[in-house]
Amino acid sequence: MHSSFVPPRQVKIGDAAAFVGSTPRAIRHYHEIGLLPEPGRGGDDRRRYGYEDMIRLLWIRRMADAGIALDDIRDAFTTDTASATADSGEGIAGILERLEETLAEQEAELRRQRTAVQRMRTEGSRMGLLSDFVTDRLKSLPEGSLRQDDLDTLLVTERIFGPLGAAVQATRFITLATRPALRADSDRVDAAEEALDDGVDVDDPRVAQVAVERHAFENALHAVIEESGLDEADEALFDAWDILHPPTDDDGGRREAGSMSAFEAVGKMPYDFSPARLRCMELAQELSARDWGNERR
Repeated sequence: MHSSFVPPRQVKIGDAAAFVGSTPRAIRHYHEIGLLPEPGRGGDDRRRYGYEDMIRLLWIRRMADAGIALDDIRDAFTTDTASATADSGEGIAGILERLEETLAEQEAELRRQRTAVQRMRTEGSRMGLLSDFVTDRLKSLPEGSLRQDDLDTLLVTERIFGPLGAAVQATRFITLATRPALRADSDRVDAAEEALDDGVDVDDPRVAQVAVERHAFENALHAVIEESGLDEADEALFDAWDILHPPTDDDGGRREAGSMSAFEAVGKMPYDFSPARLRCMELAQELSARDWGNERR
């Protein structure tokens, strides 16, 4: 016995949307962007959708669910129609190939982000923000021996001078972290410099005195670094970096790809130093330059 049910030859937009798992609003948008041709209208001036319309709607829904942008779906159907039939697949195949490449790039980026998060959890939130080249230099230190300010300084240095510059600077903090007396001297000089605020004149005798103290401390720190052999480790860092990043004609391989030059970075990083403190820094540098000149004679 034959069924008495006969499917309709055309359906309204609500029935079309329900069948393909979409919404009337979405289908109207497809019409607006040229993804789906406008169908004929019935006597009530409402759209009517036939078999071919439903087929296209099903393909649109499947492709959209796969992550293909609507503009790309439209281009794919246009290419297919121009080349052969609406289901030839040539345009769609090209879109799918590009989509697969995009997904692969997204997967790689997600892996990179996950690795970064894992490093931050393993090394500590601040330590993990630094590059592997820097954190490898610090791993031998006892837990908690580095201060937050130390890591903040390394983060800024890495941004300006790249991982190699920060790894070399890490020698300073390694020395301070393992020698409490030297750390105490560093704190004392730092406090003296911070006291040179905007209320201190650049010609105040304290400015020159603190510069002498800074100069003496830096000499003492450098002597400890030499005695401990950490300066030789610094030299090894340059060799290790050159192996990982062969020098180029542009920057000798020292600067991280895509980063600003040191000059550009310094010009964009604010430092709240008073004129007196800046003068103190200049005097300390002059004392160091004088020492260096005497050594060469």
